[in-house]
Amino acid sequence: MQKQPPTLANPVQLRSRAEARLREQQKSKAGAAQTGADTRRLLHELQVHQIELEMQNAELQQARDELEVALENYTNLYDFAPSGYFSLSPTGAILQANLTGAMLVGIERSRLVGQTFGRLVSAEFRPAFGTFLEQVFAGQTKQAGDFEIACKGQPLRFVNIEAQCFLNGQECRAAMVDITARKAAEAARVRLEVMTASNRKLEQEIIRRKALEQALKTSEQQLRQLSHEILLAQEAERKRISRELHDTVLQTLVGISVHLASLTPKPTDNPSSLRRKIAQTQRLVEKSLAMVHRFAVELRPTVLDDLGLIPALHTFMKDFMKRTGVRARLTAYAAVNQLPLDQSAVLYRVALEALNNVAIHAEASAVEVQIKKLPDWICLTITDDGKSFDVKRVLRTKGNGRLGLLGMRERLQMIGGKFSVKSTPGHGTTVTARIPVTTESKEKAMKGSSETKP
Repeated sequence: MQKQPPTLANPVQLRSRAEARLREQQKSKAGAAQTGADTRRLLHELQVHQIELEMQNAELQQARDELEVALENYTNLYDFAPSGYFSLSPTGAILQANLTGAMLVGIERSRLVGQTFGRLVSAEFRPAFGTFLEQVFAGQTKQAGDFEIACKGQPLRFVNIEAQCFLNGQECRAAMVDITARKAAEAARVRLEVMTASNRKLEQEIIRRKALEQALKTSEQQLRQLSHEILLAQEAERKRISRELHDTVLQTLVGISVHLASLTPKPTDNPSSLRRKIAQTQRLVEKSLAMVHRFAVELRPTVLDDLGLIPALHTFMKDFMKRTGVRARLTAYAAVNQLPLDQSAVLYRVALEALNNVAIHAEASAVEVQIKKLPDWICLTITDDGKSFDVKRVLRTKGNGRLGLLGMRERLQMIGGKFSVKSTPGHGTTVTARIPVTTESKEKAMKGSSETKP
């Protein structure tokens, strides 16, 4: 707070005090000779005036001493303040500066006065400082900004400057505070946040990769198990085919051979007996042909390649109803026959595997096969009204049931399809297979539907 200078006594009080002091002096000189009245009066006035001057001089001396002390205190506060203070002209010339400001910029105060403050600001921040100075002199409100100071031989400093224009508009006072440490702390905090975010991403990536690694290990184990089960299934299928060939085709061929041997002409044979033997042989040949045809259909039906998916499913489902007694219904849109052969083969195999599972496990009375055209997918569903089962448990256990489900899923994944099984007690089981609509199938597809009950 600025100290007020002492107030001098008014002339009346000063004269009264001077006369009182003169009377005291006159009492001490009581024995002095008396002169004329005018002389005494003049002398009295002179003495009073002298005393007034002496008292004024003493008070002025006291006021000067107090002002010098106040000035010294103000100068110390100004020069050694924690902030740098500058007085700037509208052009940015430094008019005054305290010692702290000179230390901040690293230039002696005597050399600093008269320089342009903008030259102390680094080139990157000079345009911003010019705009800042214009705003200061454009109004009476306080302006603040952060700038970088770059002086020769001095490290870069970040400073915060607050400035306000005087009422005359020709000078502004600016207070500058070193915020280099704060900026460094902020930069360190930003780097820490970036590093923390990077570490978090890295941890997530490590977790993801560990999960992928575990998934790959699990998949590898599943593939080994699946390969083992496939080998066992292939061996079982070979055994079944071998048994079927031995028990049916081979026995039938042996019967044909025996019947052909019996056709050797004998004197006792009559035409009717010969015709009966020939008819029996023909029936055996037809039976053999039917069995060979059934094996061929199970392995790869030619009708799928020649006529398409719908006739192939028709043929299989007719035989399925004859063998199992389960009512089967097929609903499909006509353009499904225009699908590429690889997609038709996958849908056919999925339908066959699902129907075989119905025949073996479901104890169903009816099954429905639907093929629908969706905007981006072709959807095949096989729904039965038989017993339900725990899908997750079947997939975890070993056996042909699990192998059949995995085989259907693997076939669909090879062409980008999706596979799902839903089994609910009292509502049977629904197998759903979806394959993507390719460009080729889109070009060939035609709107329409056909419904057939084999």
